[in-house]
Amino acid sequence: MAVKLAIVGLGKIAQDQHLPAIAASDDFELVCGATLQGECPTGRTYRDVATMLAGEPGIEAVAMCQPPQARFAAARDALLAGKHVLLEKPPGATLSEVALLCDLAAERNLTLFAAWHSREAPAVEPARAWLAGKRILSAQIIWREDVRVWHPGQRWIWQAGGLGVFDPGINALSIATHILPPFLLTGGTLSYPSNQQSPIAADLAFVMADGAPLTADLDFRQTGPQTWDIRIETDQGRLVLSKGGAEMTVDGVAQPLPPEAEYRGLYVRFASLIAAGAQDVDRAPLRHVADAFLRAERIEVEAFHDEPAVPAMA
Repeated sequence: MAVKLAIVGLGKIAQDQHLPAIAASDDFELVCGATLQGECPTGRTYRDVATMLAGEPGIEAVAMCQPPQARFAAARDALLAGKHVLLEKPPGATLSEVALLCDLAAERNLTLFAAWHSREAPAVEPARAWLAGKRILSAQIIWREDVRVWHPGQRWIWQAGGLGVFDPGINALSIATHILPPFLLTGGTLSYPSNQQSPIAADLAFVMADGAPLTADLDFRQTGPQTWDIRIETDQGRLVLSKGGAEMTVDGVAQPLPPEAEYRGLYVRFASLIAAGAQDVDRAPLRHVADAFLRAERIEVEAFHDEPAVPAMA
């Protein structure tokens, strides 16, 4: 029987990805939603999470798709109400929030799932398999996109806790932490617009456990074609993941891959975790972002102005 699901936050990511994936899933039945904008496709829409939880006692799971600054309180309420919880990336605004949610879910024998959707990209598992047994010489992340295209009017992303360029950049880190050996930050710079609280660009230097270098070039100011690449030099050839993990080449030769199904894969994984009574909350990508805020130097760049803001949280 399908798990009765609610969704919190019906912004761009929910509309573009979550709702189609849920509609295509045999594992979940969308019952209702809580949001400050739009309406749930089921017609049962609430304007806050507490009212939704009180009015819909039959829901069994909740997908949290609101901005990270508002996620902890809503996820905590859902867990306290006995619901399994999926957390869109990033899973929280701080590592402490995520740790507390993990503890609460474990205490109540509930599933908590940090949904790193980029790990479900078609090239990620093939890349991980290809790298097995090879010595990595160096790696480079180039993750450049146009914030006006992907986050139009989303003021939360520029506020404290919104992560700025790390909102997309954490996708690259979620792939890197999955396919590369452990690595740590050694330095870098974060570029802050003079009128914003979160960085618009980041240049970071990491080192892997055996000393191999990893660099990350993250930028929200890209125009024209977008760049979402991870390039890895090994002792047995060069691996390149491009288009966010949708494509893969080895020494310039394109590799066959399964079809794209990132968000469908997330809901398959969520269903399997619920059935197994398990959690999956990898904090490594968020830890590297926190390290960047702790260790990297801050530089000020020109002010950034976007379109008028829209409501962004439930």
